[in-house]
Amino acid sequence: MAIKKKTTTKSKVTKKKAAPKKKTTKSKTKKPAFGGYAINFAGRQETVEQVFGKKPIAPSEMTKKIWAFVKSKSLSNR
Repeated sequence: MAIKKKTTTKSKVTKKKAAPKKKTTKSKTKKPAFGGYAINFAGRQETVEQVFGKKPIAPSEMTKKIWAFVKSKSLSNR
């Protein structure tokens, strides 16, 4: 008895056309920081311990202390 071979059918593969690439224009001017704030810590002599203290604190407390420091020293552009 002869074994019959399975016949396979090839499915057509359709190629998708590539979408036209959009040209991006690079702006020559630098965008301001997100939210419009720019903070400059350059030239500061304070240490992290002086700003945050010596005890471990939560990240939310760090954020509060950083902003208190920035506002007291007038480091932001606002």
